[in-house]
Amino acid sequence: MTSQRPLEGKVALVTGASGGIGGAIALKLASQGASIGVHYNATKSNAEKICEGVRVAGGSAISIHADVTDVSQVNCMFDDLGSEYGSVDILVNNAGINKDGLLIRMSDSDWDEVIRVNLKGAFLCSRAAAKVMLKKRWGRIITISSIVGLVGNFGQANYAASKAGLIGLTKSLARELASRNVTVNALTPGFIEVGMVKSMTKEMKDMVTARIPMGRLGSPEDVAALAGFLASEEAGYITGQAFSVDGGLVL
Repeated sequence: MTSQRPLEGKVALVTGASGGIGGAIALKLASQGASIGVHYNATKSNAEKICEGVRVAGGSAISIHADVTDVSQVNCMFDDLGSEYGSVDILVNNAGINKDGLLIRMSDSDWDEVIRVNLKGAFLCSRAAAKVMLKKRWGRIITISSIVGLVGNFGQANYAASKAGLIGLTKSLARELASRNVTVNALTPGFIEVGMVKSMTKEMKDMVTARIPMGRLGSPEDVAALAGFLASEEAGYITGQAFSVDGGLVL
């Protein structure tokens, strides 16, 4: 019989966990028994709300501030997590931004910032986590990409490039770390009811929903459910994969 708390004793760090998909993943991993590092960069109050949700459910969580593009801050984040919980077993690379615009109007700074946060941030966090996981001979790295990284999107050249890069990063790290029982996988969510999608008009949502075979938008919990499985021991023979969570949109 499978344990209802398969991550008991594990420690997870979720970047960009102050709400939306990251917050749902943090709560999911906590419900499975993991202690959680709730990373944030901008709004501490949102991160503390996620921590409180974890604690109300009987789990343990701390909020940790860092700029994931700054190597010294990333290293300090892992040090702080280690000081509190001893180590890290699971990393969820979720921190990301978008600065949309047509290619011919996109500024160098908008291109650079999206690549730096979305792709370099995941690289820095993964490198720091891998150093710990290789020594432990166990680990899970789960990176949140996007269907935009698979098919592109109008006005999102920088975002699509960063998300496609995350898939390549995932596959390369999976090859490098597999011999030490560290799995690396990516999720490519479709239209999930957070952020810009949540604020769309009803007409826009209806147009999007009409393209989705399952006939509905996704929820953060849909993404979190798969992340929870990939973090578990049961997913120990799955690595280097990019899983779409999109209701069949990119079939």
